[in-house]
Amino acid sequence: MSTPVLTAVAWPYANGPRHIGHVSGFGVPSDVFSRYQRMIGNRVLMVSGTDEHGTPITVQADNEGLTPQQTVDKYALQIGSDLQGLGLSYDLFTRTTTGNHADVVQQIFLSLYRNGYVVPRTTTGAISPSTGRTLPDRYIEGTCPICGYDGARGDQCDNCGNQLDPTDLINPRSRVNGEKPEFVETEHLFLDLPAFTDTLGKWLSTRTDWRPNVLKFTKNLVDDMRPRAITRDLDWGVKVPLDGWRDQPLKRFYVWFDAVIGYFSASVEWARRSGNPDAWQEWWTNPDARGYYFMGKDNITFHAQIWPALLLGHNGAGDRGGEIGTYGTLNLPDEIVSSEFLTMSGSKFSTSRGTVIYVHDFLREFGPDTLRYFISVAGPETQDTDFTWDEFVRRTNFELANEWGNLVNRSISMAHKNNGAIPAPTKPAAADEELKALSRKAFETAGGHLQRSRFKLAAAEAMRVVTAANRYLSDQEPWKLKEDPERRDAVLHTALQVVSDANTLLTPFLPHSAQKVHEALGGTGVWAAQPELQEVEDLDIAGRTNPILTGDYAREQARWESTPIEVGRPLAKPSPLFAKLDPKLGETGPEWAPIESAE
Repeated sequence: MSTPVLTAVAWPYANGPRHIGHVSGFGVPSDVFSRYQRMIGNRVLMVSGTDEHGTPITVQADNEGLTPQQTVDKYALQIGSDLQGLGLSYDLFTRTTTGNHADVVQQIFLSLYRNGYVVPRTTTGAISPSTGRTLPDRYIEGTCPICGYDGARGDQCDNCGNQLDPTDLINPRSRVNGEKPEFVETEHLFLDLPAFTDTLGKWLSTRTDWRPNVLKFTKNLVDDMRPRAITRDLDWGVKVPLDGWRDQPLKRFYVWFDAVIGYFSASVEWARRSGNPDAWQEWWTNPDARGYYFMGKDNITFHAQIWPALLLGHNGAGDRGGEIGTYGTLNLPDEIVSSEFLTMSGSKFSTSRGTVIYVHDFLREFGPDTLRYFISVAGPETQDTDFTWDEFVRRTNFELANEWGNLVNRSISMAHKNNGAIPAPTKPAAADEELKALSRKAFETAGGHLQRSRFKLAAAEAMRVVTAANRYLSDQEPWKLKEDPERRDAVLHTALQVVSDANTLLTPFLPHSAQKVHEALGGTGVWAAQPELQEVEDLDIAGRTNPILTGDYAREQARWESTPIEVGRPLAKPSPLFAKLDPKLGETGPEWAPIESAE
């Protein structure tokens, strides 16, 4: 039975190009998962976009001599192009500066406000002494008063996980220019998080199947919940739809508040663009739907605590009840799929420190599937993982080129040379059936891993089939069976069947090369569909155009099953699937890459 599956992918910030550390957390895992879900017949809605509001945008705009709108226009297009090149199969990748997003954010807010989950408070705000501009909490660093960690931010400490206020920090300083911020009184609207203590706590207690890193982090979330500001003194963001607030030039929603609502607003926009404005309900109000959220570990708080609280408040289901909001009863997340950090020499990838490998540089040099594979098999799935060029070269050369690429090339080449087409298995043997049984069994095993977002185990299972097939060819030696063509044909048929099976098993990880293997086996049409980058008119703002990623994934042929290959299908001489990399690259990396150094 087909299940509606929402893949909600963290929103990359539009203040610069994305690096491979970013896409190892939100990008590749979400796409591997979505492609698998489509292959087993589920109805997937994969949504996200560029996060385009807040002080970091205004800071970047000042640095580049641009307006905030010009800045986000520039990077939204670049990020969309990079994610398209990586093959991330979004149904809609949009942006938070659309008219649709602003309207949905305001409607969610009004439902929260009417239900009493938003309260005004006079608080202390941080101001840059040199510019007079508000500093968001995340742009203030200092020493955590609880654990002593010196890199704590003004909203939380990543070391101990506790929520903080900027005034809590010891020796606070601006991340923009290092100066000590000034603190002044200002009025803001707050999400009354303590009013969700019971309902959120009960809900979190049912999330027993989440990844261990997420479960560990969420245990402390409800122990010390405090009201959290949802507005900021800023002129760049979604306006507050209340009398006395909407016309104030320096009052906007805090960027974290409008960004998490983006999962829902993107679904609404997708539905509107599909021609059925109510189509989003299949994934958001249908109790049979499942929602999976993909992000890096620094975003767990917003997805395991804040976003569920907003949904509960909209639904009138917080501790103090309320009326069901504008959009009906919306589904809470079913699973938070959080990855750890991809590091380099033990340090996080960082643009400011020069420890960064941009996605567009990587794609230009090595193509998408080598990066997708590395992230899947050696990425930070459950713990911080160091990226090294040596490991990347090893995985590419020995696993993709030598193991998988070599199996594809020699199997198809021998069949092409001897038969010109897929031969018939006229003289089968026990070894043939053993290999095919192993291959068929892998669909159940790898599929079980993918269903639980265990990408390393799923990829390892697919490669286990590849290794077994290479061993089979070495044992059977079809190149020595000229005097026994029927047995040779049976061996080649078996090898090609397992190549077809392994290609299906690897399709979620390697969609670009999977299309090539499909064609090398004589297949036609779209095997693994790719996203398209389009420029479209904003649905609500006249004269505004937006770059979006979308695609027609219903036309792809890939299905999660072993499909018998067609005897007699013509075969052409194959081209190499993966080029081997120079081993010296493992020592130095390419010229444009940063030099690895411990910090």
